[in-house]
Amino acid sequence: MPQHDAAPGVATAPASWAAVEQLFGTKGEPSRCWCRWFALTGAEWKTSTPENRKEQLKAAFSAGPAPGVLAFDGNRPIGWCAVEPRANYPRLKKSHVLRGSKVGFGDEANFWAVSCFVVAPGHRRSGVSSALLAAAKEHAFGNGADVIEAYPVDTAVRTKATAAELFHGTVSLFGAAGFSIVSRPSPGRAVMRCLAGTMTGGGAKQ
Repeated sequence: MPQHDAAPGVATAPASWAAVEQLFGTKGEPSRCWCRWFALTGAEWKTSTPENRKEQLKAAFSAGPAPGVLAFDGNRPIGWCAVEPRANYPRLKKSHVLRGSKVGFGDEANFWAVSCFVVAPGHRRSGVSSALLAAAKEHAFGNGADVIEAYPVDTAVRTKATAAELFHGTVSLFGAAGFSIVSRPSPGRAVMRCLAGTMTGGGAKQ
């Protein structure tokens, strides 16, 4: 059940498997990826199926802290943000985005990463992503993170970014939540970080 109000009409909580399964459904990219793109190497992804990925995400709920947070409208899940220790995302080790970071990839448990947003149709650009990111920060820092990292798209540069790219979130979204750019590994992409104790700023609804 939702734990607290995070935006008008939206409540957030650490994710439960049943609610994630309801949100992702059976159609569309979430039901094919199951938020495992970063959690699998390239070779593992090629040999996996949507059913495999679904079971892997389900298993992540038993392995430790929930691998993300949810937003609710009443009791209905309307949004998801994946946030886990960075070491749980092996694809990042070879990512050109992370290679642009000023600190190399390690298995530091105190480094967490926000990797994905899913917002249900009809609830986009209404503050759900902002509420999810605030909840993701609370969840990560509450479970021992010292640094939260993200890899968003800069829509000021990539003005025609597709929905398939925007699942990373946007620079403006993370900036409003207190994240700072540490590098720009490619045009229109950034590595951003937030340190424990960083205050959240204001910003446009996303």
